[in-house]
Amino acid sequence: MNASLLQMMLLGFGASLTLIVAIGAQNAYLLRLGVEGRGRILVTVILICAFSDAVLIGAGVAGIGAVIEAAPAAIDVVRIFGAVFLISYGVMAARRAFNPQALTLGESPADASMKAIVLTTLALTWLNPHVYLDTVMLLGSVANQQGETDRWWWALGAATASFTWFFLLGYGARLLKPLFARPGAWRVLDGLIAAIMISLGVGLIVGA
Repeated sequence: MNASLLQMMLLGFGASLTLIVAIGAQNAYLLRLGVEGRGRILVTVILICAFSDAVLIGAGVAGIGAVIEAAPAAIDVVRIFGAVFLISYGVMAARRAFNPQALTLGESPADASMKAIVLTTLALTWLNPHVYLDTVMLLGSVANQQGETDRWWWALGAATASFTWFFLLGYGARLLKPLFARPGAWRVLDGLIAAIMISLGVGLIVGA
């Protein structure tokens, strides 16, 4: 790989990282799973998040952004379902915040199944209209400004940033595990998650 291609990847990496590090619904959910130390389920969730970003970025580079722009009604449907889901999840997180439980090291306080966690992750990812605006529209359009060949290297760097961030967030959160041996810490985390989810859901409705 020559220096220009590496530079193109680094530019895509940096641009993508500035978008995904913001605390959103997806990151907040992954943070909680990471603190719980979900093991195999955690890897699955991380890969779902990262591969979803990669697919959406690739779609943007391939020109799907123009299709989305031409069909605003589709985004409206995603916005409505996303808002309902985010607010519902936020309410559940608020209920957990009022009834927190300590985390015994090596155990998880939650009893959600692999299927439930995977479906929740997919919903938080694909029912969020902002993910289409950030990845397909924004990152896709910037990538396409780099030229016919370089755009794919730029997109590869952007996708690599997603994999890097989600693995760091998921496994880095486990360092906080001793802190969450106290119920009060769970109260704060679930309260924060509830605020994020509900505010994002309301924002989708207000912005409609």
